[in-house]
Amino acid sequence: MAVDAASHVTQGALNAIFNSGDDPSSAVSQPILQCVQIKPLAGQQGAPERFRVVFSDILNFVQSMLATQANYVVHEGKLKKGCFVRLKSYQANSVKGKRIIIVLDLDVLEELGECDKLGEPKALEFKTEEDVKPHPTTISSNGFYGNKPPQQQQEPQQQSLPSRMNATTSAAHANIYPIEALSPYAHKWTIKARCTNKSDIKTWHNKNGEGKLFSVNLLDDSGEIRGTGFNEQCDALYELFQEGGVYYITSPCRVQLAKKQFTNLNNDYELTFERDTLVEKAEEQDGVPQVRFNFTSIGDLQTVEKDTTIDTIGILKEIGETNQITSKTTSKPYDKRELTLVDATNYSVRLTIWGTTATSFDVQPESVVAFKGVKVSDFGGRSLSLLSSGSMTVDPDIDEAHKLKGWYDAQGRSDTFASHASMGASMGAAGGRSDPYKTILQVKEENLGMSENTDYFTTKATIIYVKQDNVSYPACLSDGCNKKVVELDPGQWRCERCDKTHPKPEYRYIMSLNVSDHTGQLWLSCFDDVGRQVMGMSADQLMELKENDEKAAGDIFQEANCKTWVFKCRAKMDNFQDQQRVRYQVSGASPLNYPSECSKLMETLKLYN
Repeated sequence: MAVDAASHVTQGALNAIFNSGDDPSSAVSQPILQCVQIKPLAGQQGAPERFRVVFSDILNFVQSMLATQANYVVHEGKLKKGCFVRLKSYQANSVKGKRIIIVLDLDVLEELGECDKLGEPKALEFKTEEDVKPHPTTISSNGFYGNKPPQQQQEPQQQSLPSRMNATTSAAHANIYPIEALSPYAHKWTIKARCTNKSDIKTWHNKNGEGKLFSVNLLDDSGEIRGTGFNEQCDALYELFQEGGVYYITSPCRVQLAKKQFTNLNNDYELTFERDTLVEKAEEQDGVPQVRFNFTSIGDLQTVEKDTTIDTIGILKEIGETNQITSKTTSKPYDKRELTLVDATNYSVRLTIWGTTATSFDVQPESVVAFKGVKVSDFGGRSLSLLSSGSMTVDPDIDEAHKLKGWYDAQGRSDTFASHASMGASMGAAGGRSDPYKTILQVKEENLGMSENTDYFTTKATIIYVKQDNVSYPACLSDGCNKKVVELDPGQWRCERCDKTHPKPEYRYIMSLNVSDHTGQLWLSCFDDVGRQVMGMSADQLMELKENDEKAAGDIFQEANCKTWVFKCRAKMDNFQDQQRVRYQVSGASPLNYPSECSKLMETLKLYN
């Protein structure tokens, strides 16, 4: 069996991949190799799972790494020590000075079986860069990563750089990197990627000067990455990049850790275009997907944290009229339109679109619409808002859309749907959850919030203390942002997320209340909506009062004490200073409804008979 398997192994393939230079006669397409070792790589918490594999061609062996989309061969138990594989798509790379193969796609040849290591393979010796020219090493069965003769190295002052506007083919870019393989340690690379989103040009003014920037989201079949151009690069590249277009982007181009507050892409790195970065429009569109989604169902929104950015897909059930609202803080008008989406979880959700997307919206009801980059809000329970960096696709040609359309035509059209708008209250006939009344003692004895799931409850309690330290924070004035701003100079408040400077902030409550009932005491956290109810004024008004009359502000805090409210709460485990504790978050508060409270007491008294 081993002799038969050995005859299938592509002996000398590893040497050809790394050391053959630009000799086309030594091109290696889909080599067959033996897996002689496989180990999981230790990564940071939350990082994608990665596997290191050692492949042998009987003569030599080399370290390799599976791209995340190829992990399924390990999860399904196909890739094992001693088995044989055909590399369908791979990238020879240099990471931290070591030569490795990044495997994008492979087949496990189960018909060849498994056996002990064949021969006595030796570690592959690599030629220096002076000895060998860069070799095109990304090979794919569809020809996208085709092993074609590389572009001859240009001599200085003999050949001008290609025009940024020239349409270019794959033949001119043999050494195509997958986006997933990019890192600060990668050099001399070219990616072929689709621009799935292009931002408007943004400007900034601060004490260090002024400038402008724009960003694009780039996608290939291995992943996504964000690219940003500043000042001169903004002028040079903004008109070149068009949404939906495919481009070759060639180093030098800075690869750095991603600023997560500015991007929702699943990549630890991002690109910054430099003066010599080459961006060329590609003639062919093949091999590059249109868009990549990671859908969250509407029913699962209950488990998604506030301010999380997600993708979702649903049937367009209702379309609201376009409304114009005026910001109380900036006095600027904003156009908005509210949509209602439903899916097979039998939940509906309200999704808000803004600006020109709202005014030019022309989609027929009962269409399937996929949204990429929507922000989850807990306003009214759960609602969604399409971010400026997000996108919308109508009737996409993907499996999720076809299944959703089939479900809706078969039964969904006549179904009834529960709404997240009533998460924090009794939904009665709507079929949702009714949060049970609990005393403070019951909340603690039943260990609410101690499990992996979020627990919801309602409690009637009296405020006995409002913590006055850090009662509010300065927030961004941009509609729907609410992120904290930093004062750079008097009259200059900077929001990193919006990349804007405002003349003043809007203060928003982040209050801690100590409440009590006849069974015990509990600390509750609440945000701006509840804070306004408890304090009887906005946080802006309270902060102004504290500056002008601290005693009057103290009286406001005293007036908030000894008042009884019905609090709608959720309990969830939280990490604080490396310690786990249960956080009790107020999602809504209402004053006592005395007729209703009397009815509850009468029902309780009947239980004693």
